[in-house]
Amino acid sequence: MTYCIGLCLDEGLVMLADTRTNAGVDNISTFRKMTVWEKPGERVIALMSAGNLAVSQGVVNLLNEGIEMAEAEGDGGHGRPLTLMTVPSMFQATRLVGQAVRQMWEADGAALEARDESFNVSLILAGQIGNRRMRMFQIYAAGNFIEATTDTPYFQIGEHKYGKPILDRAVSHDIDLTGAVKLSLVSMDSTTRSNLSVGMPLDLMVYRKDTLRVAARRRIGADDLYYIDLAQRWSVALKKAFVALPDPPWLHEL
Repeated sequence: MTYCIGLCLDEGLVMLADTRTNAGVDNISTFRKMTVWEKPGERVIALMSAGNLAVSQGVVNLLNEGIEMAEAEGDGGHGRPLTLMTVPSMFQATRLVGQAVRQMWEADGAALEARDESFNVSLILAGQIGNRRMRMFQIYAAGNFIEATTDTPYFQIGEHKYGKPILDRAVSHDIDLTGAVKLSLVSMDSTTRSNLSVGMPLDLMVYRKDTLRVAARRRIGADDLYYIDLAQRWSVALKKAFVALPDPPWLHEL
């Protein structure tokens, strides 16, 4: 399993993914779930994946090799293979990822079903190309997708239920990037504490809108002093908040 968080905010993007892959209690590995394509001054695109690792790696390889989409904007109608480094817009980038997912289904879907295994993949794609607006999408196993909005400025994929409450309570589209990073790390800490299938190290990417270059990338390990301190402070703050809650007035009447 895995857990990935993407926040699309007024100031920019925050993307955070764990790296644990669990194929059984005796087969736990570390694989990168985030891929970043960057050409400074032209584009920054990040993709995070959850689900079947073979499917998601196949999708990334197809995106790197190129996919023919003859009707795509900007290819002149010649059917030249497109990659995430050549698509002209984030919408076309998302369509390209959806097409890669469908191609993986055509290649492997029947074989997976024959072995009673599901074609399980979900992705978060975000970035900015040229002077077009920054956007973030969630892409499903059918290749279809939805877009983040100011009302719902974040997406989660994978084992998301443990880390969702803090995001629901605290995330808004106008939160600053520093606060968004802290919230993402607290959400991830809540998940790793409650689910052993999500684990360190973590991959973090921060992008500031309209800069067309990655602002920060960091691999956060279990020995990262800031992450350890943040997790401890969050635990203490939760306990203090709980103790400070008033007793139910009706409880003494029972």
